[in-house]
Amino acid sequence: MDMSNPTSTVIQTVDGPVLDVLARTTAPLTGRKIHQLAAAGSETGTRNVLRRLASTGLVEATEVGPSVQYKLNRDHLAANAVLELTSLRQRLFDGIRGEIQGWRIQPMHASIFGSTARGDGGVSSDVDLLIVHKFSAVEGPTPTWIDQVTDLADQVYRWSGNHLQAYELSSLGFLQHIQAGEPIVKDWRRDAITVSGPEFRTFMNTHVHEESAR
Repeated sequence: MDMSNPTSTVIQTVDGPVLDVLARTTAPLTGRKIHQLAAAGSETGTRNVLRRLASTGLVEATEVGPSVQYKLNRDHLAANAVLELTSLRQRLFDGIRGEIQGWRIQPMHASIFGSTARGDGGVSSDVDLLIVHKFSAVEGPTPTWIDQVTDLADQVYRWSGNHLQAYELSSLGFLQHIQAGEPIVKDWRRDAITVSGPEFRTFMNTHVHEESAR
């Protein structure tokens, strides 16, 4: 799945980005504004798409002075299908969250980061997932834990066609990354979408404060 344009999984034309823009707001927009937000094709092409969609009733077109404003007709029978397609990335997040909630061994924290979290990944992009666990470096994760992560990776691929890249760290390993100022920590700070445990910044700050108090 193209994380920057999930609708392209089904709709390969400029219609996809245009519908994505319309699905994200209930406010009427001009063709020029929709073209700017869609960032795809030409302005003429965008207007042609809007006129065609308006002819089907899926998009409402209203003349306002010299311009025409458009919005998605959410009462249209096809509107729900459009909304489903434009929410694929959020549904992926919800699916990952739900799978982890069902794990026998819960992580201390898990967050999606990288291009999937930012929404700028392509069809070949990995779904990057930070997972912090309670196992020590000596004992390592148990078979049950390994099976959980493996099953999640398989499920993510079935859902999206994208591979899961699990970045697994012990609590100590996570703290060491922060203290060492590892470059990946900047990605976590910027992108993290929490799917299990405390919100990322809360989790990080708690660990740093606990270590400082020792």
